[in-house]
Amino acid sequence: MISSEFVSQLRYFDASQGPRKVGPRAGQYTDLGSVGVRFMIWTQESGGGFSLVEHPIPPRGLCAPLHKHTREDEYSFILEGKMGALLGDDVVFADAGDLVFKPRDEWHTFWNAGDEPCRILEIIAPGGFEQFFREMGNAIEANPEAPPPVEELGPRYGIQFDFESIPRICEQHGLTHPMLEMLQASA
Repeated sequence: MISSEFVSQLRYFDASQGPRKVGPRAGQYTDLGSVGVRFMIWTQESGGGFSLVEHPIPPRGLCAPLHKHTREDEYSFILEGKMGALLGDDVVFADAGDLVFKPRDEWHTFWNAGDEPCRILEIIAPGGFEQFFREMGNAIEANPEAPPPVEELGPRYGIQFDFESIPRICEQHGLTHPMLEMLQASA
């Protein structure tokens, strides 16, 4: 769980305090079930311009259902592995060193398109959406058996989800997702 005390003790990236280094194991981490989140730069540190998280993605794992952000753009820089993404009607694949732009107001999702680990850096601009990950992670940690509070958090963070897309995307691309069995059983 990420405490508000931790967030208030952040050393901001600004010239008055000198350089700051985030090491390969630094930052808070949470597991959302379908994707991990390592918090590297919080909105407060960037003056609101952006936030930065690392997403480790399990092999053949779908990170999220189709979804659409109304407030921010996302930029995924692939550190290792192969990421697949559905951007509107286009499917793209990106390898280590590639950058994928996911603009606001466009339906999209992404996944690990390989059998090896995939890690991406996710730049979210403007910042603030990392708090969605924090709240979701805290809720999952507090009650792992309860469904994640997406119905409550989605509208608050300006994001829409299409949960019905999970089985179709998983089937089309040979993926898994924690909600897949439940959605298939109810169909």
